[in-house]
Amino acid sequence: MSEPLYNTAILRLAAAIPHQTRLAEPQGTSRKVSPICGSRVTADVGLDGEGRVALFGQEVRACALGQASASILGGGVIGKTAIELRGAHAALAAFLKGDDDVPDGWPDLEIFRPAQAYKARH
Repeated sequence: MSEPLYNTAILRLAAAIPHQTRLAEPQGTSRKVSPICGSRVTADVGLDGEGRVALFGQEVRACALGQASASILGGGVIGKTAIELRGAHAALAAFLKGDDDVPDGWPDLEIFRPAQAYKARH
């Protein structure tokens, strides 16, 4: 564990979460709650005619890691398809388990490399 889990890059992202207003009429909503710390993130999406995310809103009540994750998602979700997002999710899970490859199209996820050593935080 050579790098600290909470670093300056994570704290910067946590302080700058985009799209922090829930959508009034979302086409889809997902809510996740961490069993470890109770962090909660609710995300709403609106899709365009091609199935790409056109609108995004989120409510984030989370620790710095959850806030940084929400910041990265909010910064990159617009224009993505469900297939692309599922692929990024699977690649992130593999990355956190020790895979060296950061998910394509999401270079900021590199800041979570120190979290690989903290399995309870995945």
